[in-house]
Amino acid sequence: MTTTLTALRRQIGSAGDLKSVVRTMKASAASAIGQYEQSVAALADYARTVELGLAVSLRAVDPQGAQRQAPNTTVADAVVHAIVFGSDQGLVGRFNEVVVEHALAQLPHAADAKTAVKVWAVGERVQARLVDAGIALEGSFAVPGSVELITQLVGQILLTIQLPDDPAMSAMPRATLLLFYNRPSESGYGPVSQRLLPLDAAWQRGLASQTWPTAQLPEVLGNPALALQAFIREHLFVSLFRASAESLASENASRLAAMQRADRNIGELLQELQASFHQLRQASIDEELFDVIAGFDALQPNS
Repeated sequence: MTTTLTALRRQIGSAGDLKSVVRTMKASAASAIGQYEQSVAALADYARTVELGLAVSLRAVDPQGAQRQAPNTTVADAVVHAIVFGSDQGLVGRFNEVVVEHALAQLPHAADAKTAVKVWAVGERVQARLVDAGIALEGSFAVPGSVELITQLVGQILLTIQLPDDPAMSAMPRATLLLFYNRPSESGYGPVSQRLLPLDAAWQRGLASQTWPTAQLPEVLGNPALALQAFIREHLFVSLFRASAESLASENASRLAAMQRADRNIGELLQELQASFHQLRQASIDEELFDVIAGFDALQPNS
């Protein structure tokens, strides 16, 4: 009985320590979610500025921008670059499985036998899931641990995947850039895909036909084609930064949900252990009382 009580005390202590760790991880995940969501919100103004610059540059390069279409190329020239954002750490539920399943469902539609498909993973966990699914990866990147490190990741991606020097003009159709990541939602998060290159024709026409927000109409000084290339590079940077930040916010939302479930389960386990401990302790006390009463009765003289 004593040994069992000692074992229960140890289990209760271990469960209590684990509950403290889980609560710390919950607080950390909740704080990180706010950090990454704020970075996405702060990026919105800059993204709007880039879009306005793109609109002006598109009109300067082609005054009939609403009719602008990308030139045709052969399928054999096409290269599909796919970036799949996941996590480096565990305790995130099905976060990595969800985005991998979404990417696998979308990639066959983006390529055929004559199209080269190059896939990169962001995160060790999602890298392992892709390899298990039979995807031959071109490489992988580490998940940034803070907002400040997202810029470094975006730079590494753009340098590594070697996009055309002129993504705005004739080289654009030969390079397709796809992003697969989880985006925060009311229910937690959900997988999304985004095509950055080639630029969507309807999106370009919409930008070129936008009304300028002020009475002072802008104009491009210098070479309009170079300005367009610069704004497209900024558009790629903004889109990759946003995808990474939203993926990180989703990762922490998934971890927060997992820690909430763990906290609830540990709480239920603690209740069960404490109930068992009280029952065993009461049984031990009752047994000792019975022994005392039995001994007292044995010492009484025969009546």
